[in-house]
Amino acid sequence: MSNSSSSISQFLLLPFADTRELQLLHFCLFLGIYLAALLGNGLIIITIACDHRLHTPMYFFLLNLSLTDLGCISTTVPKSMANSLWDTRAISYTECVAQLFFFLFLILTEFCLLTVMAYDRYIAICHPLHYGTLLGSRACVHMAAAAWASGFLLAVLHTANTFSLPLCHGNAVDQFFCEIPQILKLSCSDAYLRETGVLVVGACLGFGCFVFIVVSYVQIIRAVQRIPSQQGRHKAFSTCLPHLAVVSLFVSTALFTYLKPSCISSVFVDLLVSLLYSVVPPAVNPLIYSMRNQELKVAVWKLMSKSF
Repeated sequence: MSNSSSSISQFLLLPFADTRELQLLHFCLFLGIYLAALLGNGLIIITIACDHRLHTPMYFFLLNLSLTDLGCISTTVPKSMANSLWDTRAISYTECVAQLFFFLFLILTEFCLLTVMAYDRYIAICHPLHYGTLLGSRACVHMAAAAWASGFLLAVLHTANTFSLPLCHGNAVDQFFCEIPQILKLSCSDAYLRETGVLVVGACLGFGCFVFIVVSYVQIIRAVQRIPSQQGRHKAFSTCLPHLAVVSLFVSTALFTYLKPSCISSVFVDLLVSLLYSVVPPAVNPLIYSMRNQELKVAVWKLMSKSF
């Protein structure tokens, strides 16, 4: 690690407000979002784990997705809440490295899981007779493990590469958490190209996954249109539309964050887009999946009725 980087003991995160009243308002808003994410994802995890009727590949991958959502929002939001509550902007160098690593690990794993979930829906609808063979319990565990391992390795690569760069432009991060594009802004102009190159390669891999998801859904839509009964078509779409909505929100905002040209970059735009891909999905994903999935909705209500 360079001397310039190691001389920085802390970073200053972007505050949401300057006045004490607005800081407390930000704390309360983020607290509400965080509790909603904990409740929603926690209910999905417990319901799938406890209800043997939900021990299928689709719900197994949904359980993993909820785990990544919980981890992702827990990596960024509590620190921002604490800073607003205690009227500070500081995050230590070690905390910043850890935050960036875990956020990348979980967000990249989530994207890999979304790709696997598209494959699951493709096999279930386009090749239902081969579903049990291609997506047995062992295959599902292997695919989930591959998603987590891919996220971990890519996070290690990006984190090590980012914080090996010399930082020449202070320690003020124009974001409410440590994020690669904002750290790169602090690096020396002739040094950030290396991580930019790694980001482009990663974006190409991500685009490949996105193309796979799109092609899978084109095939799914064609297969659904051939289903003779309206009820059958509705049931097939009800298992696919939530996943498609989550993918669309996640991919569009994440790609914009990491690949947008510098000419349209602004603090407000960067903050808004980061909120859309780092805070909003973990909070709304449980609602999206439960609203369109009658089986999951019934299982959640049964669990809640037993608890109370």
